[in-house]
Amino acid sequence: MDPDHFNHRQASLSTGRTYHYVDEKPANDSDDTVTLLCIHGFPDLWYGWRHQIKPWVQRGYRVVVPDMLGYGKTDMPSEASAYSTKKLCNDLAALLNHIGVHKAVVIGHDWGALIGARFALWHPDRLLALAILSVPYAPPRTEYFSLEQLVQLFPSFGYQLYFASEESASEIEAHLPTLFYSLYRTPNTRINAMLGVGRLREILLSAPITEGCLLNDKEIAYYVSNYKRGMIGPLSYYRTTQIRFEEELAASLPSKPRLTVPVIFIGGTDDKTCPQNAIETQRALIDKITVVRLEGKGHWLMLEAPETITSEILFWLKGLGIVPGGQQQFRL
Repeated sequence: MDPDHFNHRQASLSTGRTYHYVDEKPANDSDDTVTLLCIHGFPDLWYGWRHQIKPWVQRGYRVVVPDMLGYGKTDMPSEASAYSTKKLCNDLAALLNHIGVHKAVVIGHDWGALIGARFALWHPDRLLALAILSVPYAPPRTEYFSLEQLVQLFPSFGYQLYFASEESASEIEAHLPTLFYSLYRTPNTRINAMLGVGRLREILLSAPITEGCLLNDKEIAYYVSNYKRGMIGPLSYYRTTQIRFEEELAASLPSKPRLTVPVIFIGGTDDKTCPQNAIETQRALIDKITVVRLEGKGHWLMLEAPETITSEILFWLKGLGIVPGGQQQFRL
């Protein structure tokens, strides 16, 4: 799918950041048009939503998809503190202001799911509904829980310690194609084996195995070209654990952890980075939640089941009455 066949925009936000984003509007765009704000994860770009953008627009929705901070053609600050979820959410609110949208349906995958859920806490008046893919909602904590402690609890998160380490940026920059060939895979023994502590680095520094990758060579080339500025931005997300905790505690977010907007969670049954108990725990923290499990699917749901993701979101929105041509005004 040709990246140039999308409507690319650049925005100077009130937060001082410059964001690149794709903005696709339906033919009958009006003040009643519902906007879907899609947030990608790691290692991804706006391009991760390429299979969903056009079909959703054809159904009458406006779809806005930014390169998140540090990615693609969006600003890349060097300090990790710039990538706290509070600041990222402020950027997203500023982006909605920039495009003249008061409320949107927020749809996030991977880190985008975590950011989307935090957006519902930091800016609850800006969401119509929330869709989170592959990463269940986890509430703000009252006590600090380090990344090392998280890995002890969930060993399949061991790869995150490498991403948070000092040496990871230069090593990954020297092996960019291998990163994408290695991670973008359907659930199998190889992808599961690299999740443990130290395993991803070993695989990254060895010869890449291209067979079985969910991306073709042209897609790999597009991703690599958008990561040429370096990895310090994307990897900084993994270095914000304490920063996020301190910001949330200071704002008393742990005292109001419930999500009051309608939420759909979609996860693959074979995604080893998506613990079953976390899926169940989130039910008690969300007023209105729909849970969809995709049998045999892994982490990369927009690629493994593109039509299913498109249709599940549309079906959910229809059930909520959040459809094109509604009576509410969603523009500023």
